[in-house]
Order: sequence, then C-alpha cells, then structure tokens
Amino acid sequence: MKQLLVIRHGKSSWEIDGLSDHDRPLNERGLRDAPRMAAALKEKGLVPGHIVSSTAVRAATTARMLAEGLGYPKDQIAFERSIYLASPKEMLRVIQQFGESVETALMFGHNPGMHELVNEMASGDLVESFPTLAVGWLKLDIEFWGEAGFACGSLEAIMKPRLLD
Repeated sequence: MKQLLVIRHGKSSWEIDGLSDHDRPLNERGLRDAPRMAAALKEKGLVPGHIVSSTAVRAATTARMLAEGLGYPKDQIAFERSIYLASPKEMLRVIQQFGESVETALMFGHNPGMHELVNEMASGDLVESFPTLAVGWLKLDIEFWGEAGFACGSLEAIMKPRLLD
C-alpha cells in the first residue's frame, strides 16, 4: 500500500502587475497557512519519502515550506514543469515514475487538475471542493508506483486550512 498526498498550492497574490501566472508568489495567507498545514501533517505522522512539485512559484514555495515543516530536505524536492496546469492523466504519468522504495509521496500543483486527480484516484469518494492548500490524502491499493491508476485507492482524508486549529 502506498500513500499519495495531492496538495494544491497556497493562496497566491495578484498584486504584482505584469507577472505571468507561472511567476505569481504566495500572498500573506498562503505564507501563514503553509506552516500550519505542515504541522497538521506532521501530527498525523506523515513522513514523505518523495516530494514533487510544479515549477510555478506559488507551488514551489508551498512545497518548500511544507518540506521544511516535515523535515524533508528542500534540495531533494523534484520540480516538474509538466505538473503546471496538468491534467490528471499527465500527473498520473509522473506518479508512476516515483521510486519504488517511496511509501509516502507528496505532489504539489494546481486546480482544476489536482481536484480532478483526487476524484479520479479515490474509488467512489468524491471531493466537492479543493481550495488553496487543500490536501487529498489517498491510500493506494498498489505495491508499486507503476501500478498507480484511476480508482486505485481510497480517500483517507481531505484537509483544508480553514479546518485546522
């Protein structure tokens, strides 16, 4: 059994004129919520063996902040441009390439793809909303990452910043 945490980037800023969508940073709320979510994941004993993130600034920053809070080396985060605004099928191809020694992996990206990925991978469990910094915690009924596919797991939890203490 493998675990996959599908994580949407934190709340981003629209205040800087002329920035491309890819270059938008986190806003104050995004910077505040990321350490809180890291603490909540750590409290649940979730220890990542692999972290992969979109290269977009807001996703990469969120990934680095959660990695720091979870004690994962930030220099070992894999950054994949293909995750930026990817479809669930494109993200599934990335997931299938994870190292087999990894038991728990975190993937940081964007909506609508992240929301759709959770719903596609969780057999029978549909998530209605997937706001910024939402975490879809999936338990996958697979032995090897290469076996990952749609409807191969169950939704253990959906975590949202506004629901944290």
